[in-house]
Amino acid sequence: MDQEQIPGGPEGTGRRRFLAIATGTATAAGLGSVAGCASGGGGASGATLRGKGTGKEPTPQPGPGGFDVKAENARPGNADWRITKAGPARAIEGFADRVSVLPGESFGLHVSTTAPRFTVSAYRMGWYGGARARLVWRSEALPGVRQPEHTVESGTRMVRTRWPRTAAVDTKGWPEGCYLLRLDAQGGEGQRFVPVTVRSAASAGRTVIVNAVATWQAYNRWGGYGSYDGPSGGYASRSLSVTFDRPYDYDDGAGLFLVYEAPLIALAERLGIPLAYATTTDVARERRLLEGAAAVLSLGHDEYWSPEQRAHVTAARDTGSNIAILGANCCFRRIRLEPSELGPDRTVVCYKSSYEQDPGFKRGHPATVDFRSAPGADPESSLLGVIYDGYPVDAPYVVTNPDHWLFEGTGVKAGEGFAHLVGVEYDKVDTGFPTPRPIEILAHSPVVCEGRPSHQDTAYYTVPSGAGVFATGTMRWVEALDAGGDGRSGANHGLDARAGALTTRVTENLLRAFAAGPAGRTHPARDNVKAVYGGS
Repeated sequence: MDQEQIPGGPEGTGRRRFLAIATGTATAAGLGSVAGCASGGGGASGATLRGKGTGKEPTPQPGPGGFDVKAENARPGNADWRITKAGPARAIEGFADRVSVLPGESFGLHVSTTAPRFTVSAYRMGWYGGARARLVWRSEALPGVRQPEHTVESGTRMVRTRWPRTAAVDTKGWPEGCYLLRLDAQGGEGQRFVPVTVRSAASAGRTVIVNAVATWQAYNRWGGYGSYDGPSGGYASRSLSVTFDRPYDYDDGAGLFLVYEAPLIALAERLGIPLAYATTTDVARERRLLEGAAAVLSLGHDEYWSPEQRAHVTAARDTGSNIAILGANCCFRRIRLEPSELGPDRTVVCYKSSYEQDPGFKRGHPATVDFRSAPGADPESSLLGVIYDGYPVDAPYVVTNPDHWLFEGTGVKAGEGFAHLVGVEYDKVDTGFPTPRPIEILAHSPVVCEGRPSHQDTAYYTVPSGAGVFATGTMRWVEALDAGGDGRSGANHGLDARAGALTTRVTENLLRAFAAGPAGRTHPARDNVKAVYGGS
């Protein structure tokens, strides 16, 4: 969202409060008080760690289509991967100096702890019979050290750590996938996660899970600053650039992974479809990474995109790769990736309304503003089909096209609603912006966003390449995959088992169809915008 668009106050205050709502640390009852219904360093290296794996079975070898997801998930999982003793704020924390690595590559681990020793446990996240993770590797006890205090760059207010590297971690024998490294301080003094992706070298014939790491970092306020505000809570005190060279403060170091991505990864791996793994920085950097991909998945909160990432995803769509947007507010901010002291693409630059101050803009780079905004306006709807319409909302999800193939097996009826499934941000089809046609609206849910009536839309369109593009239009879709019970506990924003069953079955239908090849060839979109909205 743009700060200038928010009627209730500065962007920083609203967005910090927004993240608490979106990640489930605030209940739906608190939504009305939230402002902002937007419209439309080096150092010495530690030892290289080559600890032994923990399982007796050999690592599954890639088949003709790449990594064998079914064989990997047939291995025993480890349900004790979760953090149970986080401890004090600075008891232990760390970050990896590579956002992703290829299997067998090493990365540096930078850890600060008040404990004399600590261990590192690498959990590959997946299904594993419901355990959701498998312990792939564990270190010996390592010496702990309290790292120097961070600094704040005066011009951009970017937090820097310049922590010396604690150790180099060798990923030999680690399967492709999304990992959480758990840091355990000696004596139970504290635990934290460090995320890292063991990425795929190619994606032909596979469904690509893309970790939205640029968005994780934008919302990271470790050190007191993020892309929305600083210690004062005001928009003017925000960081203009943020770096991966620091821990994540949300979810015990996991960033936005556990709420917005892990439930979908578990479902996809349970299905056993051929998968590949990447991050948003990988997609931006490697022009040919998505060549031949069956599908590309944007997960629950994927707001910050570079022009290169957008161009590469668009090119994949135009050569037959299906695209699924499983959240809302996707591809909203235009960013630039720059190096840090630790390596390339480790700084996320987003000046927003202050773009004229950006040295990169002055050198001729695109303005790091919202994609729909000048200069260089390029609304995200031309790729997504839908466009971001606002926050905060908490509303029922209303099915309007129950005979659509994506609803097969759900038993839903026209007009049936699912409480709390629309929130906290939402998208809609708006032909006032560039909109691919034919486009088909599956759900059309009335919302009121700070007094402004509107609608949330779930939509599906197809293009001449045969690709299908699906967008949920709600940020709570991935979170809902884990919803159960009657919703009265307030967990998962009050989403209940009905919402969990609906989103699970639709996502299963989607992933199976998209994994089979260009979905538009077997499931062409049937434009119904006029029937839903009237007019064009």
